[in-house]
Amino acid sequence: MKSEPPEIAGRAFVFAVRIVKVCQTLDERPGVSRTLANQLLRSGTSVGANLEESKGGQSRADYLSKVSISLKEARETHYWLRLLIAAEILSEKQLTPLLDEANQLVAILTTIVKKLKVRDEK
Repeated sequence: MKSEPPEIAGRAFVFAVRIVKVCQTLDERPGVSRTLANQLLRSGTSVGANLEESKGGQSRADYLSKVSISLKEARETHYWLRLLIAAEILSEKQLTPLLDEANQLVAILTTIVKKLKVRDEK
């Protein structure tokens, strides 16, 4: 059932590690930073976790569902990163590399989901 590029799972894992490190920094701060860190941590680590789950999908529909969830989580992570920048909690310079990777993950996962849906329609 595996049809995603092999590097996507590795990239999602490295992305999650980077998210964890940002969240550790945010967690050291009081107030709203901690709340946002929790949201970012959940979505940012869920991208790779759902890709891993998809590898053991019980059916094609299950596989597509897990990859679709990964896509949704990547989009949510992108949102939280943008919010951290807009609220001036972390600088754009600090988060641009993560924001770029989130964009790339969204693009890759969108392509995978679209291809899976096209195959299912045939």
